[in-house]
Amino acid sequence: MLFNSISFAVFLPIVFILYWFVVNRSLKQQNILLLIASYYFYSCWDWRFLFLLAFSTFLDYFSGLAIHRAESQKSRKFWLILSIGINLGFLAFFKYYNFFVESFADLVGQFGFNPNISTLNIILPVGISFYTFHGLSYVLDIYNRKIKPSTNWVHYSLFVSFFPLLVAGPIERATHLLPQVERKRNFDYTRAVDGLRQILWGFIKKIVIADNCAEYANMIFNNSSAYSSGVLIIGAVLFAFQIYGDFSGYSDIALGVARLFGFELLKNFNFPYFSRDIAEFWRRWHISLSSWFKDYLYIPLGGSRGGLWMSIRNTFIIFLVSGFWHGANWTFIVWGGLNALFIMPSIIFRTNRSNLDIVAKGRLFPNWRELLQIATTFILTVLAWIFFRAASLDHAFSYIGGIFSHVGDGYIPLQSNELRGTFICFLLIIPFVMIEWLGREQNYAIEKIGFIWPRIIRWSFYSIMLFVILMYMQTGGTEFIYFQF
Repeated sequence: MLFNSISFAVFLPIVFILYWFVVNRSLKQQNILLLIASYYFYSCWDWRFLFLLAFSTFLDYFSGLAIHRAESQKSRKFWLILSIGINLGFLAFFKYYNFFVESFADLVGQFGFNPNISTLNIILPVGISFYTFHGLSYVLDIYNRKIKPSTNWVHYSLFVSFFPLLVAGPIERATHLLPQVERKRNFDYTRAVDGLRQILWGFIKKIVIADNCAEYANMIFNNSSAYSSGVLIIGAVLFAFQIYGDFSGYSDIALGVARLFGFELLKNFNFPYFSRDIAEFWRRWHISLSSWFKDYLYIPLGGSRGGLWMSIRNTFIIFLVSGFWHGANWTFIVWGGLNALFIMPSIIFRTNRSNLDIVAKGRLFPNWRELLQIATTFILTVLAWIFFRAASLDHAFSYIGGIFSHVGDGYIPLQSNELRGTFICFLLIIPFVMIEWLGREQNYAIEKIGFIWPRIIRWSFYSIMLFVILMYMQTGGTEFIYFQF
């Protein structure tokens, strides 16, 4: 079930009404209702993979209990390795089996061998990367004695499968979400209204920005060899706004929906395109994943405690693993490696913690130095996104080569309707960026915008946004990019 679909527009009010007006007196009933709703939400994609979700949940729940109750370190380690091994085994099979097989065949083919290896037609379970990481963080925190295991199956199951975050995050921690599951929740009108505002802004990002940019970004990337360098630049920029609007839009909707039910999820985006360097960008983009890799991979590997060389090595490791996490394609690995290269100057010169606060805080405009830093960071990010979007490494390199080549006779310009479409996209992007800039010191762009306006003007502003959403909304909804990860 997609957030941007008619079915979700029916599903959400029904669950909300039952939650607050039918079972509101019992925490147990509220959690059971949310668990049933979450499993139904997931089953709308493919009910067969409910068994995989349930098995993963059972595995980590009982592994957590076994680790906590184990009397020896050897037994504790056994249950930890069992949980991690099975979880990563499922992830590797469904997400990476064909990649490993094809890569092995290509490798031995370089030595003159032609192995008869066949791939499988494997369906990738939606959200498997996200709920697997939920479970892994849970058992690792128990193993490291940061938390005690939950003894309530419903509570733990809801932590793993809570429907707003189930298929595309944010990646939650048991230390943050599980206590909210376990305590009584009361309806808060102010929090609910705030949630609705964030949902509204999330739909603006997804339906108005991302889906419009996607149409022309896809057209340009899919026919990149035919277009001039200027058109290819337009395509890369449109994809940058497509993926930001798509993924941060999903996160805004997820956080807003969770707030309707009395939950606060981890913030996943913090205006990353206003970053002044790549290190700041990665503190503001997909925050829950970046912090997950920092806590469960970078720091256990030694972090920066072993000096500059160890810091460089571990930074490359987490970026390459992060790229591989995104997909079974060498393009994602190169994308991760490229971001690691971009961040190296700040690691080497120890300036990676220079920009911890939001740019131009308390000021309406950035200064020229800040503006140049933002522009440079955005250009580097767009360049890396080309690898993320390209179908293959050859495609990515040819796309970049086309940007830096001269326009030849073999290139065609945008047709009049295509040119008009890309122009409209930028007409939508400009006010969007302006609103994001004005609200950059808040949790989301329109959290505080309009509070001092007269009510009629504020509600007119919301009504205009709703009208624009409905104008661009497609009946069946369009899938979110991160569903494939």
